[in-house]
Amino acid sequence: MTDGVPTDDFSAGPLTAGQVACLGAYITAIALWMCAEWLNYKRSHAKKAQTHAHTEAAAVPEGKPLLEMNGVGSAVDVEATSGEAAGAGMPSSPPPGTDASGKPTYAWASSAFYRCLMLDGDALLSSREALRSAVEFGTILAWFYVADRTQLIAPGTKTYTRDVLLFIFLVLTAVAGGYSLKQHRTLLLHRTQTEEWKGWMQVLFLLYHYYNAKEIYNAIRVFIAAYVWMTGFGNFSYYYRTADFGVGRFFQMMWRLNFLVLFCCLVLNNSYMLYYICPMHTLFTIMVYGALAVFPKYNKSDAAIWLKIGACFLTVFVFWDLKMVFYSVWTPFMFLVGYTDPRRPGGDKMYEWFFRSSLDRYIWIYGMICAFMHPKVEKFLQAVDGMEAHRRRATRAVLISLFCAVGYAWYHFVYLLPKVEYNRIHPYTSWIPITGEAGILVVDFFFMLRNLTPQMRSFSMGLYGWLGCVTLETYIGQFHTWLLSKRPDGQPIYLLTLLPGYPLLNFAVVTAIYVVLSHRLFQTTSNLKDAVVPHDDNRLLLRNGLMMAAVAGVAACFGFLMVEARKMLML
Repeated sequence: MTDGVPTDDFSAGPLTAGQVACLGAYITAIALWMCAEWLNYKRSHAKKAQTHAHTEAAAVPEGKPLLEMNGVGSAVDVEATSGEAAGAGMPSSPPPGTDASGKPTYAWASSAFYRCLMLDGDALLSSREALRSAVEFGTILAWFYVADRTQLIAPGTKTYTRDVLLFIFLVLTAVAGGYSLKQHRTLLLHRTQTEEWKGWMQVLFLLYHYYNAKEIYNAIRVFIAAYVWMTGFGNFSYYYRTADFGVGRFFQMMWRLNFLVLFCCLVLNNSYMLYYICPMHTLFTIMVYGALAVFPKYNKSDAAIWLKIGACFLTVFVFWDLKMVFYSVWTPFMFLVGYTDPRRPGGDKMYEWFFRSSLDRYIWIYGMICAFMHPKVEKFLQAVDGMEAHRRRATRAVLISLFCAVGYAWYHFVYLLPKVEYNRIHPYTSWIPITGEAGILVVDFFFMLRNLTPQMRSFSMGLYGWLGCVTLETYIGQFHTWLLSKRPDGQPIYLLTLLPGYPLLNFAVVTAIYVVLSHRLFQTTSNLKDAVVPHDDNRLLLRNGLMMAAVAGVAACFGFLMVEARKMLML
C-alpha cells in the first residue's frame, strides 16, 4: 500500500512492438547525436589549434535544424567552400542534395536522415540540433514510462480542498497580474490575449484534475468548449485572411496536434481516445480547413461564407444529432477512436468518442462566425472609443448591463444544473459564456466585456500567455508526470508523489518538473516539425512522408520480431 493505494492495481501491460520500435529509435538517435557532438567537438578543437585564418575549416551554422531533411543540400557554408576551391584552382562542386546546376534533388540518398544513418560527417554536424531535440524528446517519454508504468515512483491519492485550489489560482493570478503584465496593440482578441485566455483556463482545468474538483465540472466543460471555439476562430481567421491552403501548412498543423500524442500512445501503450482533446481538435481543424478550402475563390463573398457556415451546421446535425449516422461513419475507425476504461471494462467502445465530440460539436462553427464578424465588431468598438465621453460611458454601461444580465441568466438557469442535465444542453448554450466569458471562478471578460475599452484590450498577463502557448503539452503531459494512471488506457486517478507526507511541497516540486517538461516538449516538437515538414515544397514533403512511412514500417517489423522472439524465449 502507498498512501492508501493498492499496488496490485498497477500494471505496465505486455511489451508491445510499438514500445520496442520506439526504444530502438531512441537508442539510434542517441548514437547519432553523440557522433554529431563528437564531430562538433573535434571541429571546435581543431579551429582553436589553427593559427592561420585561411586554413580554418568552414563552420556549420548553428540554429539550422536538419536542413537536409526539410530541404536539400548541405548545411556547410557553400560560399566559403566554393571560394576555397576556386582559390586553389579546383572546380567547385555542387553541395550534396543538388544537381550540377545547383537545383535541389529529391533522392532519398540526398536527405540528411539517410546520410546521418550512413554517418556522413557534414550531415551529422548540420543535423546536430535536430538530433539533440529527438534525444530530448525521447528522454522525456522515457521519464513518462518510468513514472507511470514502473514501481519506482510512488502514486498518491487525490484530495479536494476548495480553499487550496482557490488559493493556488488566486496567488498565481496575482503574480501574473503584478509581475508579468505587458502592453501591446489595442486589437480585439489578438494572439497575445487569446494565449492569456487559454493560460488561465488551463490552470483551472489542470487543478480540476489534480484535486478532482467535481464541483466545478460545468465550468471545465465551458473551458473545453472555449478551446474548441478557438479552433474555429483561429483557423478560420488564418485561412480566410491568407488563403494559404497548401498541404505543407495543413500537415504542419496535424504534426502539432498529433506528433506528441502518437508517441505517447506507442510508448505508454495507450489508446488515442485517452487524450480525447487531440482527436477532437484534429477533426474540427480538418472541418474548418475543408469548409474554406472547397471552392476557395468564393471566400471573398459574404453570401458564400454564410452558405458554407450553414453547410457546416447541416453537416454537424446529420453526423451527430442522428446518432445512427455517427456510428455508421465512425465504426470502421474503431481502432482509432474506440476506448474502454480498463477499470470499467465492457460497454460501448464508441461511446466516449460520441460523448466527447458531441458536447462541443457546434461551438467550432460559432468560432468561425466570430472570426468572420471580427472586423465588424472591432470597428464597432473603435466607434464606441471615439464617442464623446458621456455618450461613450452610457454605451459601455448599456453593453456591460446587457452582457451581465445574459450571463447571470445563463449562470442561474444553465450552469447550476446537475452534471447530467447540464451536459444535455451544453452543446446549445456554451456559446453564451464564451461570448461574454465571465469565467465562473474569475472575473475576466472575453470577446466583448474583456475588450470593451482600449485599456483592457492593450494589456495582458504574460505568465498566463506563456502557459497558454503550451496547453497541448500540459494537457498530454499531465497524464504521466503530474498525475499517474499506472496502467495502459487508465484514467489518471493518482498523483505523482516524490515527497510522501508533504502534499503542498510535493505539489510544488512535481509542478515545477511538469511545467519545465511541458515547455521542452513544445520546443522539441516544434524543432522536429521545422526539420521534417516543409511549408512550401510539396515534393520534399512527399519524400519526407514516404521516408517516415518506410522507417515506421521497418521499425514496426523490428519491434514485432523482437516481441515474438521474447515470447519464444520465455516458453
